[in-house]
Amino acid sequence: MNYNLGFISDEDIFNHVKNTVEKYRYSIDLASFNSNIIDPIKLTFDSKIYNQTLKQTVESECIRQIDKSNSNNIGYFHQNIFKYAKNGWEVPQNGKDDSFDVTNHDKHIYCEVKNKHNTMNSSSSQKTYIRMQNKILYDDKAICYLVEVIAKHSQDIVWSNKVDGKNFSHERIRRISMDKFYELVFGQKDAFFRLCQKLPDIIDDVINNSELQKNTNTVFDELNEISPDTLKGLYLLAFETYEGFDKL
Repeated sequence: MNYNLGFISDEDIFNHVKNTVEKYRYSIDLASFNSNIIDPIKLTFDSKIYNQTLKQTVESECIRQIDKSNSNNIGYFHQNIFKYAKNGWEVPQNGKDDSFDVTNHDKHIYCEVKNKHNTMNSSSSQKTYIRMQNKILYDDKAICYLVEVIAKHSQDIVWSNKVDGKNFSHERIRRISMDKFYELVFGQKDAFFRLCQKLPDIIDDVINNSELQKNTNTVFDELNEISPDTLKGLYLLAFETYEGFDKL
């Protein structure tokens, strides 16, 4: 291992990537597939409209659910790397430190990390902004950042936002792109670029030194136990207690 990133040790970045890889989801069963109750009507539409077999449509939904879980794991990667910065930088546990994702009490910096500039809906955006307003109200040195991994531009700008129909802006409530935030935290202008450049090699090293789980999907086997007819199995999964479905 010789990554020479300059702002984080080879050992720390290897372990951080390893922790992320180990969080990846490799399996799905019927219980997790239906944890939010699958909509068999939508799956029927999707199958017909996209000219797929129902099995192909269910497989696509399985992949989508696994991908959603893994997107959350990438959120872990983006947020938790800052605990290696030291110098007062912390990644509080969920619900701690006013629920901010990254903090530095010495510098009075409090941050919310989002993957994309459009990740938050208006309600979530207002809630975050109000929390930041509250922080600067009670700490006159506080600076709050909305950190965007994938922003429209490289930037460190005032975050103007609408709360209860009124426009607000404050110099100490800001939107910052991930490259600028890396520079702020690690003190190295191209730190984020250097990480992205080396990341494929680091992931390869982690994979070559790990025993990864095998991909397993038992959804179809378990659906077959409900009914050999996949569509019937899906409808019974969602509507078993509904009137008339006992006739399927």
